[in-house]
Amino acid sequence: MTVTESPASRAADLLSRPFVLNGLTIPNRIAMAPMTRMFSPGGIPGEDVRSYYSRRAGAGVGLIITEGTYVGHDSAGESDRVPRFHGEEQLAGWAKVAEDVHAAGGTIVPQLWHIGMTRKPGSAPFPEAPVVGPSGIRVDGTENAGKAMTQRDLDDVIGAFAQSAAAAERIGFDGVELHGAHGYLVDQFLWERTNRRTDAYGGDPVSRTKFAAEIAAAVRETVSPDFPVIFRYSQWKQEAYDARLADTPEQLEALLTPLAAAGVDAFHASTRRYWIPEFEGSDLNLAGWTKKLTGKPAITVGSVGLDGDFLSAFAGQDSPLKGIENLLDRLERDEFDLVAVGRALLQDPEWAAKVLSGRLDELQPYDAASLKTLS
Repeated sequence: MTVTESPASRAADLLSRPFVLNGLTIPNRIAMAPMTRMFSPGGIPGEDVRSYYSRRAGAGVGLIITEGTYVGHDSAGESDRVPRFHGEEQLAGWAKVAEDVHAAGGTIVPQLWHIGMTRKPGSAPFPEAPVVGPSGIRVDGTENAGKAMTQRDLDDVIGAFAQSAAAAERIGFDGVELHGAHGYLVDQFLWERTNRRTDAYGGDPVSRTKFAAEIAAAVRETVSPDFPVIFRYSQWKQEAYDARLADTPEQLEALLTPLAAAGVDAFHASTRRYWIPEFEGSDLNLAGWTKKLTGKPAITVGSVGLDGDFLSAFAGQDSPLKGIENLLDRLERDEFDLVAVGRALLQDPEWAAKVLSGRLDELQPYDAASLKTLS
């Protein structure tokens, strides 16, 4: 008689396996997805932020990907409460975060971020800075809403990403993630509706990838060869959920190949629901296609353990539990390598410990009020 492994023991077995990403050994397959919460006054992560991340690392999260952190370019952000990854005080705060996460047994990478044309004029932390993007066009199609970037602007932003990556290695982080998703600056270059440039950074898909590839190459050159560089991207945008960078696997391959060649070690493929196939004729999700086309490790994300996408959560909606059997099936056949968990970990710091020890019956539905806490 064949004994079928229970979902709980299967989850524990599959997710507890270590994974080596470039020179970094991640103790298991669970990552914490980046989630912006604006709890860092002056852009400085304090003791509460240290506790927030180290608590989740201590409860079994293998890889912490921090909330988005602004790179050292005045136009990068629009809040003085979002952490920054430049400046003496800011980096000193982040060094303590990394130290505490390591002491708790986890690994950690900062997500480096520039919001581009989503910024509102006059926003903190640098109100006089202009709103910049590839063509001065917002994701919602508003034209002449900001400044089309000059070559000097491009070079300054590329340098800012590289400097923040170098700082991450210097103060003890385990790698970096470059935010190229959700309609922010790097993604604005990738998407034809916001990138209408006629120079080398616009036009066909490969040309639209040039800016992102130059950032990746500059980061790769600045850090050690075995320091992991992750690139997060998405099809959808904050104000255009149906947007697509690629309608076919061939188009996706054209987009990702220059990034892999530039030194990206892994791709974090952001979707709203991980179980939805990306292209017709295949069950592979976006992370699965990414790994297949590039040969690079891939991270999946999107409503893990919950029924309902995270955008509804930000609108104040709760989410019921959803089984992870489909996730385990995909992980078992190596469709992707790591699983990023967002709201479930925000709701329950012990989520990873429960899953890794087979206590699926103790998982909780998502309460949108948890967005307001640092527990």
